[in-house]
Amino acid sequence: MHLKTVFINALLAFYACSAMASDIPEPLASIPTLDVPRYMGTWYEIARYPNWFQRRCLKNTRADYSAQADGRVRVVNLCTNKEGEVIEAIGEARQRGGATSPKLEVRFAPAWLSFMPFVWGNYWVIDLDPSYQLVAVSEPKREYLWILSRTPEVTAKAYDELVARLEKKGLDSRKLERTPQGK
Repeated sequence: MHLKTVFINALLAFYACSAMASDIPEPLASIPTLDVPRYMGTWYEIARYPNWFQRRCLKNTRADYSAQADGRVRVVNLCTNKEGEVIEAIGEARQRGGATSPKLEVRFAPAWLSFMPFVWGNYWVIDLDPSYQLVAVSEPKREYLWILSRTPEVTAKAYDELVARLEKKGLDSRKLERTPQGK
């Protein structure tokens, strides 16, 4: 009887581990290539996972990207807080890999700290429509996610289709919060 109990417990443990292993998503994949000059310009935040560094951003969140002579990208993030004041954060992004790599790193810490690896955060383009109008950005651990658009609003169809693709990549759409636009 004791051997039977041990066998059943071992079998149950095996099935539990197998079930947990199947719940672990594959490593997050970025898009194959990114045309960085085409990506430059203004992107409006449509939705995001909540995060501590945007906790004061209530609405009208956007990012302005501009190419710099040294190959890096100037990043200007803007949003409106609950008092109606515009908050601005200026940072820098750099590509990881070749000239068409969709994997970037971004920092908002002072330039004199840029030699420290921990001030750089991953910025991976994981979904981008062919016309460069709607994008999803995340990082390998899937802790952060942004949906950005060239316009302050997107159609429900385009948004829902993008969210469905993100779910297939192991991202939790229930955590997404829509970003209000307007006054």
